Amino acid sequence: MDRTQLSREKFNELFGEFPTIDSKDPELMEILQKFIFGEVFYVGDLEDSLRELVTVVLLAVQQTFPQLKAHTEAALRIGVTPIEIKEAIYQCAPFIGFPKTLNAVNAINEVFEEQGIALPLPSQKQVTEEERFEKGKAIQTPIYGDEIQQAHQDLPENLKTVVPNFLTAFGFGDFYTRSGLSLQTRELLILCMLVANGQEKQILAHAKGNLKVGNSKEVLLATMIHCLPYIGFPNVLNAISIINKS
Repeated sequence: MDRTQLSREKFNELFGEFPTIDSKDPELMEILQKFIFGEVFYVGDLEDSLRELVTVVLLAVQQTFPQLKAHTEAALRIGVTPIEIKEAIYQCAPFIGFPKTLNAVNAINEVFEEQGIALPLPSQKQVTEEERFEKGKAIQTPIYGDEIQQAHQDLPENLKTVVPNFLTAFGFGDFYTRSGLSLQTRELLILCMLVANGQEKQILAHAKGNLKVGNSKEVLLATMIHCLPYIGFPNVLNAISIINKS
């Protein structure tokens, strides 16, 4: 099949009936449909379910809610569970902050309610208040060691442990420990968040982290190509360059 046929097939699979080209901007919509659904979706060995989780996260980072809702519907259509979608959005909180994360949660909840999915979803929490630091550290240390602690050694004594401890207990203890997504998927989605925001130093660290948890360089590069239509060439090309050095 050529890319026109491929785009129709993939779009139908994700969204249902292929739309009539928007009469107000037909040329842009035609370019979009053929590029995303006729080319990008066929690059690399990635499951469509993972592609849609990546897309949902990218749209959450960028706060593009009409598209976020559409891709939440698409993810559900192809078998991604509500818990997987919500966990992907929850995982955004340490990287984009709570206000944007709450906006994204509200958008996906609207879709869930429209589709008759009961809220709140079952809890995925796996730690108690007393153990969140230690369980977070048990995940963090094998992947990232003590990089953050070392980076803050020059701060005043009363401040040098604040950010590292928050990262361990909050970033890892409250989020990485949750069920609903594998560690490999969480790391890959986090990398995509960082790429969408152009955070080059953290991209390098998390590219290495992805390799440690079992995501191959081929998977990372294919995922970056999937990000292209949603965040543009500059951020993706920078990320590919960084990943190749990891």
